[in-house]
Formats: sequence, C-alpha cells, structure tokens
Amino acid sequence: MKGIVLAGGSGSRLYPITNGISKQLLPIYDKPMIYYPISVLMTAGIKEILIISTPYDIDGFKRLLGDGSNYGVSFSYEIQEKPEGLAQAFIIGEQFIGDDDVCLILGDNIFHGANFQKLLKNAVNNAKTHLVGPFALPKSYTTVFGYYVNDPERYGVAELNEETGECISIVEKPEHPKSNYAVVGLYFYPNDVVKKAKQVKPSKRGELEITTLNQMYLDEQRLMVEKLPIGYAWLDTGTFESLHEASSYVETIEKRQGIQIACLEEIAYNKRWISDTKMEEIIQNLGNNDYKKYLTKILENKKGRS
Repeated sequence: MKGIVLAGGSGSRLYPITNGISKQLLPIYDKPMIYYPISVLMTAGIKEILIISTPYDIDGFKRLLGDGSNYGVSFSYEIQEKPEGLAQAFIIGEQFIGDDDVCLILGDNIFHGANFQKLLKNAVNNAKTHLVGPFALPKSYTTVFGYYVNDPERYGVAELNEETGECISIVEKPEHPKSNYAVVGLYFYPNDVVKKAKQVKPSKRGELEITTLNQMYLDEQRLMVEKLPIGYAWLDTGTFESLHEASSYVETIEKRQGIQIACLEEIAYNKRWISDTKMEEIIQNLGNNDYKKYLTKILENKKGRS
C-alpha cells in the first residue's frame, strides 16, 4: 500500500499566518504539523508517500522532508494547482499509486491512541482483495474512521452495522444525524479508487467530494467503518483554537510520559527501516536541542538491550 498526504489549500481560516507559510508547516508544539499525518502512514507500515501541495508551498515540504531516507521511506511530490476537492488527490496521484492500494490522510489531521497500529493494519487488510461469499467472489473494501462527537451535524456522519462494521449510510452535515460518528480525514482504498475518482462529478461548490467517492463504495457494499475507541484523540487543526488545543495536547502527553508523538526517526528506527549507523548519522547532524537528546536516548536504550 502507498500513502498520500494532502497538504494543499489556502488555510484561509488561519490568516494572516498562512499568508506566508503553508498551514501544514506550522508547528504543533515541537514538530511541523505534517509530521503527524506522516507518522500515521509510517505506523501503518507505508513506506512510499506522496505529498500533494500548492505550487507556492511544495518547495517548503521538499526542504523539510527531503527524499525520506532519514526516515526509511521514499517521498514523492506533486502539485495541486488549485483545490478542487479531496477526491482530486487520487487523480493527481494516479501514476504514483500505480497498481497499489492507497491510504489518503489530510495534512491537518492529528491522531493519537494506544494500539493504533492494530486499527491501521485492519484497514490495510480490508483494501486487499478477498474471496467472499458462497461463490468465492473477489472483493475489497474501503475503510473510513469514525470518531464519536457530541455535535455530529457539523461533520460527515457514518451510520454503521455494529456487528460487521459495514457502513449503512454516510451523510455530509445531516440535520438529523443517524449516529454520532464523524468521518475523519483518514481513508484506506483499494486500487480501483483512481477509476472511481475520475467518475466523480463536481459538487455545487465545484469540488470532487470525498463523500461522493465513499458513496460509490457504499452502493457496492464495500465501505467499512473503523471506530476510534474512547480515549483516542482526533484533532483537526483548521482554526487558531484547534491549533492551540493540539499543541497543548501534545505538550501534556510528551511531558508527562516522556515520549515523543510523531517522532519519524523513532518510528523508522523501531521498525528497523533505518540502521544504528543511520541513526547515529542523523544525531550527529542535529544541533544542541532536546530532539537530539531524545534520539540519543532511543539509540542508547536499544544498544543497552542488545
């Protein structure tokens, strides 16, 4: 499976800050915002990642992330000339996706919770072709993630079969929600998503809506909902208030538990995507800061256990 981070848009709600820098390059406490969605893809085991951004901002991401070798992954970059809907990401990324399944994550969404890797693994497996039914017909599934909210009318809402996890309905900002599960900015698709994205017609606001794309899979009974358990955090950092809340959340967790959230080098190192030698090289190239001290501790702890 491959991964796409959609990091475009104008970030108009964060003006004037975003008049000079991409929203996804803003800090969430001690790391750039885009580190957080990238960490989700890496946790899911995805090593080939496409960053989609604006013509103005794309070079900033290239400077920040490079080719991905420091994290044991491979980064590619594509330009979204103007924002025309989330489903456009699959059309832009058609060549990158090739014959693979794909995960799309929005560049301003932050996820954190225990055993997240297990939920992500389920979604990866759903996208693979399975033989189902009495006639052993090949079938693959899209997975969206549902997060329990008190105000579901503000979101796209998924109604699901509690026994199977299959989606019954999905409605954008319903007046009378049939559930409290908001669909968040993390989607796992089979390879046929590119073909389907090309069939999506622009909405009244002129965009290729992700809800329309998901409805196509729902019509084929191929849409699953993975519920994020109580205690998980989902943060959409589109406003000044939510930026502050996300930074405060990360600060609290890191200071109390002594861990780093979305430390890409640590994820890569624990997965053995980078070697001891590579980790030492990364550490040597860092200045005198807490991030260097943290990575040094990670390296020393592993060597101490060897």
